[in-house]
Amino acid sequence: MSHEVTSSADSPFRSEPSERDQAPQFVLPLVVRIEKAAPPARTDAMETAARAVLVMLSDERALGDGEWAEAVRDWQDARIRKVVRRARGAEWRRAEALPGITVSGKNAEVRVFPPVPLDGWPKDLARLQVSGTDLDDPEPPVAADPALPVLWLNPGLGMSAGKAMAQAGHAAQLAWWELPDEERAAWRDSGFALAVRTADPARWGELTSSGLPLVRDAGFTEIAPGSCTVVADHPALR
Repeated sequence: MSHEVTSSADSPFRSEPSERDQAPQFVLPLVVRIEKAAPPARTDAMETAARAVLVMLSDERALGDGEWAEAVRDWQDARIRKVVRRARGAEWRRAEALPGITVSGKNAEVRVFPPVPLDGWPKDLARLQVSGTDLDDPEPPVAADPALPVLWLNPGLGMSAGKAMAQAGHAAQLAWWELPDEERAAWRDSGFALAVRTADPARWGELTSSGLPLVRDAGFTEIAPGSCTVVADHPALR
């Protein structure tokens, strides 16, 4: 699923028209492995997708003069878009053969690829389905460790798993941008430990007014424009 979000006035996540709309538009592809016999749990998939975004942002190939750095810069200079597609079997094996990084969770596998032009997808990714990423948690997730970064989902929004994965990735990216270098290094060294949880309805208002990084959706799919979807609660940003 393709999503954009809004943040501060100078953020590439703004939904209002800006100079970023005049730049060539790129997208960060994410592919989640969903085998019929053993689909991943929803929370595991969301957490793995968020970690995959962070792995891409911090990979040496995406930095400096790395082979993916120009594509990442072009992507971040325009609208920040992410697309989540699904694959299984031979589709997944073809996706794994393309340049990218596979990130594993408890059972989930998500492969993240360097940004591509909106109209320039590799054919083996372009043919993958966006729909059909609905996933469930067999059991309710345990309470999040307060020492971990937590990406809190809006309890009042119903989002498909693909939508929620993209939104969690947006929130992780906002947190990454706001962290100082020392905290970024510590998070990277932890393997980007994090949790994704649905916020208690009674606490959601407090979270959205806390000053923590907040994702607002542009409203192209599923939910209304300007909806607050995720708050990135990193301990170093509290």
